[in-house]
Amino acid sequence: MKKIFSTIIAFAAIASAGAQTKWSLDSCINYAISHSISVKNAQAQKDLAELSVTEAKDAFLPTVNASASQNFNFGRGLNNENTYENRNTSSFSWGANLNIPLFQGLSDVKQLKYAKINLRSMLLQLDATKDNVTLNVISQYLQVLYYKELVKTAEEQVELSKYEVSRQEALVNSGKVAEIDLIQARSQLAQDELSVISNLNDAKLALLDLAQLLQLPGIEDFDVMPLDETSPIIPSAQDVYAEAYNKNYGVLAARNAVQAADAQVDVAKTGYFPRLSFNVGVGSSYVNMSGLQNASFSQQMRDNYSTSIGFTLQIPIFDAFSTRNSVRRARVQAVQARLTLQDTETQLQKDIQQAYYRAVAAREKYDTGLKTEDASREAFVAMKEKYELGRSTPTEFEQAKTTYLKAQVNRLQSHYEYILRCRILDFYYRK
Repeated sequence: MKKIFSTIIAFAAIASAGAQTKWSLDSCINYAISHSISVKNAQAQKDLAELSVTEAKDAFLPTVNASASQNFNFGRGLNNENTYENRNTSSFSWGANLNIPLFQGLSDVKQLKYAKINLRSMLLQLDATKDNVTLNVISQYLQVLYYKELVKTAEEQVELSKYEVSRQEALVNSGKVAEIDLIQARSQLAQDELSVISNLNDAKLALLDLAQLLQLPGIEDFDVMPLDETSPIIPSAQDVYAEAYNKNYGVLAARNAVQAADAQVDVAKTGYFPRLSFNVGVGSSYVNMSGLQNASFSQQMRDNYSTSIGFTLQIPIFDAFSTRNSVRRARVQAVQARLTLQDTETQLQKDIQQAYYRAVAAREKYDTGLKTEDASREAFVAMKEKYELGRSTPTEFEQAKTTYLKAQVNRLQSHYEYILRCRILDFYYRK
């Protein structure tokens, strides 16, 4: 049901791509998961694991084989009198054999157990791959919103610079200031307009990166919606890790891989055990010799018809250390699986701790940034009033405007860093 719901959402996003220009974060995530190459590759690995389970179950079934052969001999050969003479001979034979495995050293049982465990690992790995895609989309989505905010800030600076140019033009025309002040104002306007173009390009590139992450052909008719979050709650790192330790698909897949590696060791050990099988066979033959009176084909088939029943026991005595080496290789792979699990758990703890401390730092920086932005705005408004009254220089006015711009940029950067880290923590905590 979960897969069906995700598929419906993904197709809804596809159908609405041409009709709406703004995508929500959830629609981007679902669309990316549905079209991600890494997810499709993980899906293919899961399909192969399912096929391995089917093959392991089929190993319990008996095998039936049929055979037929036709031979022609020309030239000299032995006859009934034990002398050689030129004679042409043709022969035909057929047979059928049924083989029922009775005991295969429990290799079929253990192979089925391994295949089922490996299938669980592939299913968990598929979910872990989807998680990675989700985190990448969240990060890139917020990056797009950040650059869009920078564009708005730069456009505000352009409007202020345009106002300053018009003011300087009026002052120059009235002869109250030198023309150099007007030239400086126009230069500042050009720089601010260049900043807008630069931020627009950065926003387009960020949007293109997001579109490519979603496997979209381009950014035409593609845009994102803003988020409503302003001050999300930061859960504690300990609580997040306690939840993620038992729910994170990457960790669960690594744990299951350890079980699969142990099962593979058991499979390799079955090479030390004997194997017993039951065989049933039927067959007949026909021979035609030139120069002799030969019975008919049907008569020989009836006369030469035979059946056989037997047991086959294979006892491994020396296999050139093949089984020993297989067991050793499987044990090394089991050690590697445990090291991978340890590394995955450690990396998860690091990611959560880093996201937590970065979220706390970003929140503090954001709170400070809000105060700094308010203070720099008030200072800029006061400086603007002084400048309009001729009590401050253009340089002081530009410094106040630049300080206000930097405060806005720092506040935006810390805000989206704060949201991103909280989103990551929330993803690990509530998944």
